[in-house]
Amino acid sequence: MRSIATTETADEGAHLADSRRGSRPKLLLVVTEEWYFVSHRLAFAVAARAAGYDVGVATRVDRHGAVIRDAGISLFHVDFDRSGMRPLREISTIAALFALYRREAPDIVHHVAMKPVIYGSFAARAAGVPGVVNALGGLGFVFSSTTLRARTMRLLARPALKFALSGWNARLILQNSHDKQTVLRAGLARPEQIRLIRGAGVDPALYSTSDVAAQPPLIILPARLLREKGVGEFVGAARLLRARGVEARFALVGRPDSMNPASFSAKDVAGWVADGLVEAWGWREDMPAVFARAQIVCLPTYHEGLPKSLLEAAASGCAIVATDIPGCRELVSHGKTGLLVPPKEVERLADALEELIRDPAMRARLGGAAREMLGDFTLDCVTAQTMDIYAEVANG
Repeated sequence: MRSIATTETADEGAHLADSRRGSRPKLLLVVTEEWYFVSHRLAFAVAARAAGYDVGVATRVDRHGAVIRDAGISLFHVDFDRSGMRPLREISTIAALFALYRREAPDIVHHVAMKPVIYGSFAARAAGVPGVVNALGGLGFVFSSTTLRARTMRLLARPALKFALSGWNARLILQNSHDKQTVLRAGLARPEQIRLIRGAGVDPALYSTSDVAAQPPLIILPARLLREKGVGEFVGAARLLRARGVEARFALVGRPDSMNPASFSAKDVAGWVADGLVEAWGWREDMPAVFARAQIVCLPTYHEGLPKSLLEAAASGCAIVATDIPGCRELVSHGKTGLLVPPKEVERLADALEELIRDPAMRARLGGAAREMLGDFTLDCVTAQTMDIYAEVANG
């Protein structure tokens, strides 16, 4: 792993940039966590490398460094802190990004999620990066929550985000039209800067179709164990269906996130398991195999850009139950490719799950239809659309 120097002079940085630049344009992706990069962006980074880019990723490195390097992606550690807003540490992160951009001299930086977008854009502008692509996969806790913490952070995030998105040669990728309208109403970006790309993409060839008719069905919720992912409603629906005498297995595929204030705890999960309501499968590296075992995928989330877990569910031919919100509606058409229910309504969620539990033929029909409509959501399609945006910023 390469360390980040923070003490180089401007002349030294320029000299290093000139000496290291080759014939391949240099692309640097910036994300907070390596596990997210591996699960959501590694396949894209490999595709970008095959398309002719020299690709690197700046992220907080923990356990997946070897996987990233083995894929031919340069790896740079940046100590992002997702859990709080300690001013000195946040300033240090921006300074580290600035030093990295000066030294590596990327032609394009691609920031993913709120903190990399804000901090990375500040650093990119100061370092003179020619092209900036910002991607928000949903507006997240800060813009959706009504808690005092979120409202306070929103007051700080709005002006910072507006400045970050206002670069002369910057593009903003959003995943659904609702988020686009929200950004435009708030005056955070200009219409000509915004591009819609629906999700991170999925390669259907990597996913085997599940045996959707199997009984009793396995219902999985594949996500971090956050309140805003609807984990509480999922557990509540499992409790209600058990009381109704409906036979099914419920599994949480994910783990608590101690750096997120909306996370359930390991103690919460252990209590649900002890009560016989759910199975806890934890973090899984082999998600295609997980989806191949499931008959129903449930995501009762409160807000999304466009969740990759639903793309993976569709690629596996699983029946889907999701909330009727922007992002989920991009993929799930009620009664055609899945079932949609109102957010935060446990009984309505239980009713939809019960309908699919009792009707294997319906599961097969919905799952098959979801797989057939994946054309616009494939990794190849998303990669091509993103490469077009890179070409835009490369040409100024």
